[in-house]
Amino acid sequence: MPLVPPLDATDPKLLQLSRFFETTLGFTPNSVLTMQRRPDIARAFIELNRAVMDNHGRVTSELKRLIGYMASLTAGCRYCQAHTGLAAVRFGLSEERLEALWEYRTNPLYSDAERAALDFALAAASVPNDVTEEISERLQAHWDEGEIVEILGVVSLFGFLNRWNDSMGTPIEDGALDFATEHLQTQGWNPGKHRDGGGA
Repeated sequence: MPLVPPLDATDPKLLQLSRFFETTLGFTPNSVLTMQRRPDIARAFIELNRAVMDNHGRVTSELKRLIGYMASLTAGCRYCQAHTGLAAVRFGLSEERLEALWEYRTNPLYSDAERAALDFALAAASVPNDVTEEISERLQAHWDEGEIVEILGVVSLFGFLNRWNDSMGTPIEDGALDFATEHLQTQGWNPGKHRDGGGA
């Protein structure tokens, strides 16, 4: 049972803004439908999400969702793991790369630059923070300063979302649940407190 249940989308301005999620997920997330009880929070969150996840070049839309997945895996947020995995596939993650994700450090389907970004995501999302000089140097060897800002922007965005959705017990939507059940369950994923989901 969620702490505060999602509302149907009612605010026309928010409805227009939230169309962004139709591309990324195929539905408006229940987290946003809950935030709309305070429309300014929902609007600010959607705008931040759009800004952080915008593709400026080498930090691709697919990689940003994988960074979000690693941050969410570290934080233990099953809701966000399902969302980021689903969105990564919608942005081009192949079945082979998805299956290889858990061996990204050694699998040739992942580049050294991607490995550095994913290692950084795991360390930056840890509590206490685990970003070492060695992790920072490897990140800087592959990514420029603007790209590092993008990468950390994704980790930070999901820091907010992980806390929001885990504390709220946000119900997981059917599309995200179906994806995670098929693709993430073999790695120990289950809906946990988010199981009382449904369509968004």
